[in-house]
Amino acid sequence: MERTETSLIVRAAQPVDGPRMAEIDAAGLATGHATFRQDPYDWETWQAAFADGLRLVAERQGEVLGWAGISTTSTREVYRGVGEVSVYVATEARGLGIGDALLSALIQDSEERGFWTLIAQIFPENAASVALHQRHGFNVLACRKGLGRMGYGPREGQWRDVLFLERRSTFTGQD
Repeated sequence: MERTETSLIVRAAQPVDGPRMAEIDAAGLATGHATFRQDPYDWETWQAAFADGLRLVAERQGEVLGWAGISTTSTREVYRGVGEVSVYVATEARGLGIGDALLSALIQDSEERGFWTLIAQIFPENAASVALHQRHGFNVLACRKGLGRMGYGPREGQWRDVLFLERRSTFTGQD
């Protein structure tokens, strides 16, 4: 579903968006506050990592300014409605509501596809991402101390804490 908000369009990602999405991803990784993942996604790995129908981009005047997706957390049937959210916004577009538009659309689309719980794992230093998720109903459940050791960038070699956030839908997935 395509959504328009003050000339911002949130839509399904297409292969043509791949190079720009990789640029946005690489810029996020370079901060050292996005993920433990070192290499940016290319189109094929990005498509494989996120659930079909839950891969979105935000564009304004033909320029992709951010991407978002939901990956399944488990292949076990009991967790079929639980997904992990990722949201990346281009450096030059931060603070313009791109993340809000993407996360709002992603929540709506995920509920339409039967997801009842969304999680996010965010470095505590990424205050903007934590605030974004909290605005959309995510609650911090825990701080996982020293969860992983950073393998690249400005924090290479450091053990990193990760906040574990969760959003429960009013949709329960139960018939």
